[in-house]
Amino acid sequence: MKLEVRIGTGTRTVELVRREGRWRALLDGTPVEADVVEIAAGVYSVLLGGRVYEVHVQPEARRLRVTAGTEEFSAEVFDPRTWRGRRGSALEAEGQQQVTAPMPGKVVRVLVRPGEQVQARQGLVVVEAMKMQNEVQSPKTGRVERLLVQEGQAVNAGEVLAVIA
Repeated sequence: MKLEVRIGTGTRTVELVRREGRWRALLDGTPVEADVVEIAAGVYSVLLGGRVYEVHVQPEARRLRVTAGTEEFSAEVFDPRTWRGRRGSALEAEGQQQVTAPMPGKVVRVLVRPGEQVQARQGLVVVEAMKMQNEVQSPKTGRVERLLVQEGQAVNAGEVLAVIA
C-alpha cells in the first residue's frame, strides 16, 4: 500500500508491505525498521531506533491527529482507493475491508452477525489479550460480508476476523 502523507507543508511517500504478519515500511524510498502493534483502537506501540513510543491516532475531518509522547501534529493521508472523507466527518475506509486482530488473544465476544449492517467504528468483536479486552471496530459503514471467528476462538495478530463490504 502506497500513501502520500502531508504534515504541515511537507509531503512524504510511505509504502507499507505486510509479510508473514509483520509490516515493512519505506519512507521516501528508504527502508525504516520499526515494529508497530495496535494495542487498542487508534493506539499503537511503536519500536523505532531502539525506543518505544505510544502513538495515538485520531481521525478528524479529513485529517489525522497524531500524538507521540509530547509531540502532536496533524497529517493528511492521500490514498484514493482506500480513504475518503464522508460528510465532512472523520476518515472512513472505502471498498471491501478485512478487519484483523490487533494482537494475539482470545475472542470473548462476537457483537455482529454475517449480513448485518454496521456503522464506522461500531464494535464487531472483543478480543482478550493480556487480561485486557479490546473491542475491534468496523473501519467503515457497510455490511458484515463474512465473520471468520467465533467466541472462545484463539486468534493471532493480523488474523482476519471479519470482512466488511
